[in-house]
Amino acid sequence: MHEAYRVLIVEDDFRVANINRQFVEKVDGFIVSDTVRTGEGALASLSESKELPDIILLDIYIPDVEGLNLFWNIRSTYREIDIIIITAAKEVETVQEVVRGGVFDYIIKPVDVARFEQMLTKYKERRHLLSSVTEMEQGDIDAMIWSKPAVIPKEQNAGLPKGIDAITLKEITSLLKAEHFGGITAVELSKQIGTSRSTARRYLEYLVSIDKVETRLKYGTVGRPERRYFPRETYEQND
Repeated sequence: MHEAYRVLIVEDDFRVANINRQFVEKVDGFIVSDTVRTGEGALASLSESKELPDIILLDIYIPDVEGLNLFWNIRSTYREIDIIIITAAKEVETVQEVVRGGVFDYIIKPVDVARFEQMLTKYKERRHLLSSVTEMEQGDIDAMIWSKPAVIPKEQNAGLPKGIDAITLKEITSLLKAEHFGGITAVELSKQIGTSRSTARRYLEYLVSIDKVETRLKYGTVGRPERRYFPRETYEQND
């Protein structure tokens, strides 16, 4: 039996990194070997590691890295490591470039836990196949390359309006509780979960509509007032 596959997480937002770690550790046969927040940290972790990771979960938007430089640096230096992109980047040019660079998968934030688990399961199946044979028939290769991920059950979103995902909603609710009495803005939330401002606001306004969240306007010295969102129980206690 193969020992656990080692995973290096490269993510500058520590909250997202922790969520990704939890997702990895939920799946049998995988462990997180390291978590880093910069491109420099990623390269240092790889060069100093006694045992290289099997997979790198790589965010494209890393503060000390320009564009896809870190991706190509890792790809050219560590060809034996599989790379999985986890990012908010949706541009066709970006997707096309990393696909040409041989990524194992590309997942757009906010990450759906079922999709994440399917990806790791598929990775484990492919590694098992490659290690169990010395030659492959065309059918084996076709199944490995062209197989589509299983359809994610939609029951988990039952009762929710279009555009609201149960997993993302749960993640946002947890983040709101973690903010205590400080509340959060749509801009702050979008950065934390790696999505657009409009998507973050849609989830926050949905929580307002079902009386889970209250809003306050915070007035600064200049500019328009800032709309902050608070869990309802926190809002009421702090009135």
